[in-house]
Amino acid sequence: MTAHIHQSWLPYLQEEFNKTYFKNLMAFVSEEYRTHDCFPPKNEIFNAFNVCPFNEVKVVIIGQDPYHDFNQANGLCFSVNDGIKHPPSLVNIFKEIEADLNIPYPKSGNLMRWAKQGILLLNATLTVRAHKPSSHQKKGWEIFTNTVIKELSINKTNLIFLLWGGYAKQKAKLIDTNKHHVLTSGHPSPLSANRGYWFGNKHFSKTNYLLEQVSQLPLIW
Repeated sequence: MTAHIHQSWLPYLQEEFNKTYFKNLMAFVSEEYRTHDCFPPKNEIFNAFNVCPFNEVKVVIIGQDPYHDFNQANGLCFSVNDGIKHPPSLVNIFKEIEADLNIPYPKSGNLMRWAKQGILLLNATLTVRAHKPSSHQKKGWEIFTNTVIKELSINKTNLIFLLWGGYAKQKAKLIDTNKHHVLTSGHPSPLSANRGYWFGNKHFSKTNYLLEQVSQLPLIW
């Protein structure tokens, strides 16, 4: 198995593909997909990069690993395919957008529309075995996605990183906060949101405000 990734990312990530850890990771993933049901579909593993080229990234949202049930994961964190019931975290994301920006709750949970506007929807782990959350963690994906975050931090300016929950907040140390904006809050999962750590963070209006400050178009959430 090899990484099929948009060519705009190659100057920053090509070295990773040649490293031993990444070759071992691809061998592991290939075997997992051969012997088990895994998600997202193999051709969508690098969707986040292919839908959002390096030069177009404005905002980075970091998730943990893909949804692990059939027909859900499509390679974009928090996103599900059209027609699929919205998972609880996504429901709470849309509720916060509704309250923050007075936008009607959407029918589709497919966040491809976000990715096409320059939002990199990056899971720290890009694959998972069916019905086994975290099953592909600590196999090398985190080394790769940490490199992605570092390369973005080094080579771009005025990005907005949205770090939701304890796991994502750990990534803050990879980001140069003199060049970029980091917004943090609790995770949108019901456990966190119902304790008051998610609702009211206004990350969506804040992101648009920050984009406008550097003469970028606001996002259509």
